[in-house]
Amino acid sequence: MARFRMSRRGRTVAYTMAGTVLAPLLAGLGAAPAQAASGSWCGGARGPYQKQAEKFLGRKIDGKQSQGDCRAIRAFQISHAIHPQYGYAGPVTWKMMKVVKPQRDARNNPNRAGRCPTNRGRIACVDLTRQISWIQDGRHLVKRPVPVRTGRNGNETRTGLHRIFWKHKSHVSSLYHVAMPYSQFFDGGEAFHAISGSVWSAPGSHGCVNMRTADAKAYWKLLSTGDDVFVYGRKPGT
Repeated sequence: MARFRMSRRGRTVAYTMAGTVLAPLLAGLGAAPAQAASGSWCGGARGPYQKQAEKFLGRKIDGKQSQGDCRAIRAFQISHAIHPQYGYAGPVTWKMMKVVKPQRDARNNPNRAGRCPTNRGRIACVDLTRQISWIQDGRHLVKRPVPVRTGRNGNETRTGLHRIFWKHKSHVSSLYHVAMPYSQFFDGGEAFHAISGSVWSAPGSHGCVNMRTADAKAYWKLLSTGDDVFVYGRKPGT
């Protein structure tokens, strides 16, 4: 059970019986309390993109922020490194949902438009526009599309047909001095490789195709030296 007292600034603060602070009850300030970081709290505030978020997440579309809606939006924010993470459907969250939607829609047939030349045998396709990559062998989809982070403005990932010419599992960049696990180089210093951060974070890489660790591991197993890589499209903002 908690007991309460007034702070010097007039704010009501909750304490345990042992005196440990649980959480400031800052009614009306609109700030997410500390529990938001631990996953135990949802704000309940309705954002300007509430209905759009509900539709994207497959929730009941009523424009009302239920606890279920809040938890679903918050889970999306956490998985896509959006801050703050308290279930508010604001412009940053909706912008990310618009990025993720074409990635999600491409799941079963990423080459519907026929942009990647999949008649060459095994090939890794990289679509800069949708920020996805997949592996195909003829008509067979070997690896479903995964989200990637390609080159930022001024360091765009080069388009065209390439081939993997070198693989280095524990590579460290000699130029930027950062780890590049599961590197598979296909055009000069450009490679598929894992990163520790979010593949959805801006502004982008220095030209490499950044991947989540699990996806980079899968590519490492599925691709070999000499396999084709085809890069096409244009990353938004470049």
